[in-house]
Amino acid sequence: MNFNKLTIKSQEAIQKAQLLAQSLGNQQIENDHIFKAILEIDENVTPFILKKLNVNIPLLEKILDLELQRFPKVSGGELMLSGTANSTMNEAELIAQKMGDDFVSIEHFLLAILGSKSKIAQILKDQGVTEKDLKSAIEELRKGEKVTSASAEENYNSLNKYAKNLNELAKNG
Repeated sequence: MNFNKLTIKSQEAIQKAQLLAQSLGNQQIENDHIFKAILEIDENVTPFILKKLNVNIPLLEKILDLELQRFPKVSGGELMLSGTANSTMNEAELIAQKMGDDFVSIEHFLLAILGSKSKIAQILKDQGVTEKDLKSAIEELRKGEKVTSASAEENYNSLNKYAKNLNELAKNG
């Protein structure tokens, strides 16, 4: 995978996943580390999508933290991507290409992780997340936009990020 093809947020997530794996004493970076890193660094895309999918985010984080504690711990040694995480990164790149995007963004990683054979994929499925619903939430977030810059995620949902939706407030009382 060409890291220059990752958005800034995706690069941050991979770096954070490395730090997380190191801090937990894990020798391999797994999809679970990547997903946890995405949750920690992304305040825009992932929360929007998970809320749309009615995922209980605090429960998801708690389950994920327990899973991360179960990975084997080693001292020393070189940190590397697991085979599953490597496949996920390659799949994220393919998903980006299929969607006509120039960069691999957070949502590509979410789709690739959900489609992987990893613990976090099963946790998401147990929370009711399906590929169809995930794609639908991504389409709603992106509103037809393509990922054409390394900072694309910052532009999603910017109205909700920086302004109050008065229609939504009136509807909800």
